[in-house]
Parts: sequence; C-alpha cells; structure tokens
Amino acid sequence: MKVLLVAKAPVAGQVKTRLGTVIGAEPAASLAAAALLDTIEACRAAGAEGHLSLAGDLRDAVRGGAITAALDGWTVSPQRGDGFAERLVRAHADAGPGPVVQIGMDTPHVTAAALAAVADGLTDHDAVLAPAEDGGWWALARRDPDVVRHVAQVEMSTADTFAHTRSALELAGCRVAHAAAMTDVDTVEDADLVAGLAPHTRFARAWRGVRPGGDA
Repeated sequence: MKVLLVAKAPVAGQVKTRLGTVIGAEPAASLAAAALLDTIEACRAAGAEGHLSLAGDLRDAVRGGAITAALDGWTVSPQRGDGFAERLVRAHADAGPGPVVQIGMDTPHVTAAALAAVADGLTDHDAVLAPAEDGGWWALARRDPDVVRHVAQVEMSTADTFAHTRSALELAGCRVAHAAAMTDVDTVEDADLVAGLAPHTRFARAWRGVRPGGDA
C-alpha cells in the first residue's frame, strides 16, 4: 500500500485556524503537530509506503524535529498550485501511478485497519471515497493519478464536497466505492469527539491539556 499524506507544517497561525480562534494559535499548532504524528504512525502501522505532500517548512513548525524523524524513509514533496484542489491534483501526480490512498492530517484517530479497508476497495473499483461527517471526505484512493484532475473543479470544505467529488470521479470513468465515515477535527466539538474515540493518541493528550474549560 502507498499512502499519500497531504498536510501543512504545523506552524502557529497557519493550521487549525478555526480552533485557534478559541484556544490560541500556538496550542492549535501543537494539536496539529500531534495529529500529524498520529497519522504518520497509523500509516507506518499499516505497512504503507509513505509520501508526504507538504505545505510550509517543518523547520518552522511545532515539533518539527519529531515530525522529520517520524518521516524517515518517506518521500516528501512540496505542495504546488494556487488552491487546495489544484495542489491535490499535483500531489497525486507526484505520488505516481498505481494504487494510492490519500488522506489528510485532520483525522488523528485513523487506524491501520481503516487505511487497509480503503485500500481494499481498489480490488474491484477504480477509486474509493471515504466520507467525513461534515459533508467532505477524509480519504480518496485511486489507481490512476490522472482521474484526480477532475477533482480540481470541486469546491472543497462544503457540505456537498463528498457528493461532488464522487460525481467528478464518475465523470472521469471511475467505478467508485465508499469506505467508512470519520470525523474531521475542525471545531471544539469535533476535538471532544475524536479525543474520546481515541483517548491514548497524542492528539487526545494534547487536547486535554488545552481544551477550554478543562479536560474533555
């Protein structure tokens, strides 16, 4: 299995900005760093070949040294493009042909089993899309990177992003399978839920330390 992880360097003021308005930019960056480390660990537990498409510089990031160490053996390439959809298309081109499972850094409770289940959907489908509870998606698997260029026309971060992404992949000729839904962490409520689902993750420990009003 190859995993394409599309992420931002956890620099204060540049990640988890919605949470940052509540808990502050530095704590939000610490949460993002914990989430990224948890995600990398899940990819390694799945036995995945890792490719990180990175926005920003880990030298400026919270826990940048730990993240760099965790990426040992991975391929790291900079994100390119004006908007997220365009950067996504180019990230898939960088990851190359063959089966690839693409995820982000907003699901720190992801497990090796969940990643394997997404990859397994490519056995008899051309693409697999895993919905997020907010209407988006947390994972996209494909065989051919070229089909992702159709996703560049999809507006991201809306209640219809999953449906429109599926339609774009089908227009590209893909047989699209679904995988299990997960919660992206964008709000205090999301963080509470995810920390409760995976209380032993770095993310959960970090959240308990910064959550408004005390422990989750």
